[in-house]
Amino acid sequence: MRAPARAPAPILALKDVRLADGPRMLFDGVDLGLEPRVRACLVGRNGAGKSTLLRIIAGQIEADDGERVISPGVRVSLVPQEPEIAGGTLLDYATGGGAPAHRAEAELMAFGLDPAKAAQGLSGGETRRAALARAFAENPDVLLLDEPTNHLDILAIETLEQAIAASRAAALIVSHDRAFLERVTQRCFWLEHRQVRRLDRGFAEFDAWVEKIEAQEAEEARRLDKAIEREQHWLARGVTARRARNEGRRRRLIAMRQAKSERLKEARGSLNMGLASSGTSGQRVVEAKGLSKAFGERVILKTFSTRILRGDRVAIVGPNGAGKTTLVKLLLGELAPDAGEVKLGTNLAVSYIDQARGALKEDMTVRDVLTEGGGDQVMVRGAPKHVNAYAKDFLFTDAQLRQPVKSLSGGERNRLLLARALASPANVMVLDEPTNDLDMDTLDLLEDLLADYDGTLILVSHDRDFIDRLATSTIGLDGTGRAVETPGGWQDFLSQNPGFFGRVEPKPEPAKAAPAPPRAAAAPAKLSYKEQRRLAELDALIHDLPGKIATLETALADPELYARDPAGFERFSRALEAAQAQLAAAEEEWLALEERREALEAGR
Repeated sequence: MRAPARAPAPILALKDVRLADGPRMLFDGVDLGLEPRVRACLVGRNGAGKSTLLRIIAGQIEADDGERVISPGVRVSLVPQEPEIAGGTLLDYATGGGAPAHRAEAELMAFGLDPAKAAQGLSGGETRRAALARAFAENPDVLLLDEPTNHLDILAIETLEQAIAASRAAALIVSHDRAFLERVTQRCFWLEHRQVRRLDRGFAEFDAWVEKIEAQEAEEARRLDKAIEREQHWLARGVTARRARNEGRRRRLIAMRQAKSERLKEARGSLNMGLASSGTSGQRVVEAKGLSKAFGERVILKTFSTRILRGDRVAIVGPNGAGKTTLVKLLLGELAPDAGEVKLGTNLAVSYIDQARGALKEDMTVRDVLTEGGGDQVMVRGAPKHVNAYAKDFLFTDAQLRQPVKSLSGGERNRLLLARALASPANVMVLDEPTNDLDMDTLDLLEDLLADYDGTLILVSHDRDFIDRLATSTIGLDGTGRAVETPGGWQDFLSQNPGFFGRVEPKPEPAKAAPAPPRAAAAPAKLSYKEQRRLAELDALIHDLPGKIATLETALADPELYARDPAGFERFSRALEAAQAQLAAAEEEWLALEERREALEAGR
């Protein structure tokens, strides 16, 4: 009989890694391994240390404790969240890591870049594509990608997906882009509570897996709360610390309270976002007829018309450089068209968040940004609120209020812009790449917020999943001046405009319906008569036994008992031991029946 095939050994692994950032522990016993060609994602909230963990895996920084194990000859390439490119040409940059020129040239062209182009003055998207081209040109065994889809247009993201699928490298990817992760990953690592958990399935299964874990932890927390409640009940019945068993119980209660305290400290923060319009705008927000715009020979729009009404959520998509931001400025009346006209509605109050984060100055503090330079109050939709309290709504600590903007991560900067924008009432919200650098929890909260927003939303984004969840219509720009608007999100646009971006999208196969599970028998709504009687018996035992134990302990405390009556001493000792064991058993059985009763009454 043939022995089962052994799983391949990791070519790079972390074992029991620990790292502290000042007094704050980032990692406390992290284990992580990558086998040849496995494609995995690393998911965690902003500030959890994902980028730092990638740098440890890459060997750029050392952990305080633990081990990094790498097979001989394994090559690792890391594309950081903010790539930096020096002078020279893009080919010079792409070969700077030792890649041969012919391979670097091919990868640059695959990502739509001219190898002879100067490496200075690049846009964010060009910088990202150049960094990816360099990494793939190095032909690594392990590819580490930190937010690789930031600043990429949808077509470049699809090019990256194809490159990852064709690569021989193992990959570990940090990204907020759900659609991207669903397409490329086979494994998920979840960085949470300073440790890493592993799911040997792709990202499409991640949310359900996390929900199951969190449900289990919530049940454990409920059981802990119930145990604490029971312990307090016992103490209230006169249990004192002078008895050995009760001293142990008191220590157990203290330990459980400490466990709960740690659990509460570990609980995720949650953004307390809110949006309110500045009053209802007119029914018509924007009406554009026959818009045309060109910059020299570069044509942005050719006779485009649209009408945006109050409450619409319009997504604008297309390749980088196609003119998405220009179209927004035309629609808002900030830029005059070469031909055509734009009519704006009445009572418009516009809030704008741009991808360049131009409103943030590097030397400003978080407090300065939120208070516009002074004071302790933030006007939040017309009402004053203390800056510390408002900052906490967006997960900023009191200490961070004094930090300069330049010290913040990309996700923190984006949260800061959102905090400032959402403080002011607006009935038109314009978001230009709002999802860059946000973790998935924050992204989900932002989606919920915008879904409930009663104003008008204009969204420029390359996040396909984000668009599909929010957009009522999608405007596509192809970069040649052609613009088309289609009801629905990204997938609706592709299905109704095949070949618009130069290729025909394959139609996804419909998912097969899963067979309906057999109907379970109706669960009882309450404890059985026998269980109710037993619960009453246990309650009586728990009430009576402490008194019996106390009587026996008092008798055994007589220093002359053993000398006077050795047999009585042994009898009392055995009786005390039996009573203590009976009480412990009764307490456990009572707790189990009480939990069952509560679950039945709650309809579980």
